[in-house]
Amino acid sequence: MKMVDQIGCALVTVALRLMGSIPLTSVDSVTRWIGRIWFAIDKRHREIALKNLIQAFAGEKSLDSVRLLAMESFRNLSRIIFEIGWSLGQTSESLGRFISIRGFSHFRNAMDRNKGVLLLTLHLGNWELLAGAAAKLDLPVHVLYRPLDVKTLDLFFNRYRSRFGARLIPSTRSMRKILRALKQKESVLVLLDQNMDWYEGVFVDFFGKSACTNQGLALMALATEAPVIPVFLVRDGQRFITEFLEEIPLVRTGDRRKDLEENTRRYTQTLEAIVRRFPDQWLWVHQRWKTRPCTPWPREMRFGDKNHS
Repeated sequence: MKMVDQIGCALVTVALRLMGSIPLTSVDSVTRWIGRIWFAIDKRHREIALKNLIQAFAGEKSLDSVRLLAMESFRNLSRIIFEIGWSLGQTSESLGRFISIRGFSHFRNAMDRNKGVLLLTLHLGNWELLAGAAAKLDLPVHVLYRPLDVKTLDLFFNRYRSRFGARLIPSTRSMRKILRALKQKESVLVLLDQNMDWYEGVFVDFFGKSACTNQGLALMALATEAPVIPVFLVRDGQRFITEFLEEIPLVRTGDRRKDLEENTRRYTQTLEAIVRRFPDQWLWVHQRWKTRPCTPWPREMRFGDKNHS
């Protein structure tokens, strides 16, 4: 690691600690204004968020409601920054006092099968605090992540996630480490709500339009039969809620391609249901539907997508 990245990481840490000195009770009002200003000046991401929301909630929400949700999405991002700074001053124990746990029996029952657990999650609420929730529950968790292009930030987030006990697995050449973790009856956390290139994923329905989705989780589940348990962390005032949901049953049809598609579809369907519960806390500035099929493909027609490219 270059010295310049070490220095940059230290500066980021200092800046975030200063931001984290603001009490959570004040962060609520501060980020309301930051979110509005950010929404107003960041034209590119504002247009992405509005386009995504209009597409996702066509016929369900008014344009005014969509605009408010887009603004809240920017506010959520600004809150994440302050909360990361705040959490830098917390221990695992003190952070755990701010996190409530729901549905943990789903995880415990899955773990009892001695195959490890694949945790399905998404960029909702402050997902970076999931490592803190795992620490509260004394869970050995491995986090599958994509290294950031900016080395300074990559170094910071690697250190940040590790400080609460998470073990990091970079997404490149990750299968062997994942299999080892599951064999040791541990859990692996996978984010599955980001756009993929066409050669890396499968197209499944997400809010009524086909979205290219990473097939890696389905591959892991089919290879190991490790149960897949959805989990997410959302904000509740100045506190946080981590909720585990019921296991998503594994589907086997005998056709490998269909198995990858159907299981990925089920995972994505679950994530959509979660986003619908907390639309103001999801990452609407992400170009989730950016990748389109290279050629007309019969598979896409099954999703009822009327917006073919």
